[in-house]
Amino acid sequence: MNSADSAVRGALLELTSPPVLAALVAALLAAAVALIVARVLAARRVRTAPDLPLSDHALDHALDALVILAPILAALATLFGGHAVLAALGVSTAAVDTEARIVTVLLLVRLGVFVLGLLLGTGSWVRTRGTRITVILWVICAIALLGWLDEIEVGLNRISLVPGKFSLWALLKGLVVVTAFVVVASLIARAIERHVMRLDQLAVSTRVGVSKFTYFLLVGLGVLLGINAAGVDVTTLNVLTGAIGIGLGFGLQGVASNFVSGFVLLMDKSIKPGDVISFTTLGGASAGNFGWVQELRGRYVVVRDRDGVDTLVPNQNLITSSFINWSYSDQRVRLKLPVMVSYEDDPEVALKLLVEATENHPRILRDPLPVSRLMSFEDNGMRLEIRFWIADPVNGVNNVRSDVNRAIWRIFRTHGVKIPVPQQETRLLDSRAVRAYPGAAVQEPAAGVDQAAD
Repeated sequence: MNSADSAVRGALLELTSPPVLAALVAALLAAAVALIVARVLAARRVRTAPDLPLSDHALDHALDALVILAPILAALATLFGGHAVLAALGVSTAAVDTEARIVTVLLLVRLGVFVLGLLLGTGSWVRTRGTRITVILWVICAIALLGWLDEIEVGLNRISLVPGKFSLWALLKGLVVVTAFVVVASLIARAIERHVMRLDQLAVSTRVGVSKFTYFLLVGLGVLLGINAAGVDVTTLNVLTGAIGIGLGFGLQGVASNFVSGFVLLMDKSIKPGDVISFTTLGGASAGNFGWVQELRGRYVVVRDRDGVDTLVPNQNLITSSFINWSYSDQRVRLKLPVMVSYEDDPEVALKLLVEATENHPRILRDPLPVSRLMSFEDNGMRLEIRFWIADPVNGVNNVRSDVNRAIWRIFRTHGVKIPVPQQETRLLDSRAVRAYPGAAVQEPAAGVDQAAD
């Protein structure tokens, strides 16, 4: 008991010694200065550029890095000032120097995470979770710098997940090593992707296919190398790979099919970013539901319609179902508009008027010329049809139909051509009186109704 009391008393004396108290004051002052600088920079940035989009300019990246690192630099400068003050007063500066080294490590880690986020891209998980990653890496580096890592390793090695074979320390070490290899593989894959996407000699679909294949290959290779570097024999994963194969065959059949279908779409060049497609069970140029292909992902295709809504279409649907690719080869398409005219009108005049209705439209081609046809004689009138070609279905088809229909309506009204509508006529006929005989039942007169269609 006396030894424990003496140990506690010694620890309290050490914690209340002038160097430790001075180091504690310096740390609190550095934290306060860093917090003030961060608040001021954040408020100033919101006032000056609240809604500006992210920029890829090097100067803008440098300014962003300066804003992020400024609080840490301010804390480090405060600690250096505390070191100078303590040295002038003749107080030991060992604790303040340790704090300065820890803050320097924080500065380097934050800078490294920021640069890594820039290399991986704006939407990368490193860029969106930079603060959390920085804190985790900084804590690990600080523990190693203080010399506590060996003691933690010994303690975690005593916790066995698999008795005699696998400890908690081995698990954490494996996760860190595998993550490092995956990050490096992602960096290499992104660099290859940027280089491939700049090759104008290759088709867009080929570039996307090579980029995606390279990314998945390098990341998978990075996982295997990371597992091997962590001390796990890859050959012992045969059981795991077999289980994964069974899962792909049963539970993950749809996912695997979509991945394979995605590579097939990229290789056969049937669809690529920028194409205009439509999904319908009807054939021909009358199909609707237009959409622009925005991205080709591993499992699905992003299609944006005319309302700005993004639809995620599984790759397997594009392989097994028919769709119209308006941009596949020749973009010229023929549109057909049916029109009914009355039997009282001259069909020759109506056919000429239909052609005139398409003459002034800027998107209708003159070669081949628009033509009109008398298709059939219906119950309500004669069925005519105007046929014309357009070269830019990517700009919409229904808008051209609407313009031509409005022109037909105006030109028919000008020339007195009638567009009949189905009508039904009801005629009431007078009923004859029924003579009643003695002993016969009296029968009520019934009204006869005759219906005729015009």
